[in-house]
Amino acid sequence: MSTGELACTYASLILHDDGIVITPEKIAALVMVANVKIDSYWPSLFSELFEKRSIDDLIFNVGSGSAPVAAAALASTAPGGGAAPAAATEEKKEEPKEESNDGMGFSLFD
Repeated sequence: MSTGELACTYASLILHDDGIVITPEKIAALVMVANVKIDSYWPSLFSELFEKRSIDDLIFNVGSGSAPVAAAALASTAPGGGAAPAAATEEKKEEPKEESNDGMGFSLFD
């Protein structure tokens, strides 16, 4: 996550927490007060996202699989019309099974 994304995320959360409508100007003002240098397109990108999606929905559905949808929506509004990068899928690693002492003829509680 870039500095611009992180700064705009925090600014959006602050605005949402205070019940203030999220606009590019308000996001940019908060980022400027925090003395963080970002690219000029980030605030408008975030405000467009939050016009289409509720922050509450994004927060409460973090683990439900809607995050890739939000990331795709954010990427589709990115300048240059670039497609969203392919999501890296994690392969499940099979846990090594512990060896059993059943066949050795003794037990801890014998």
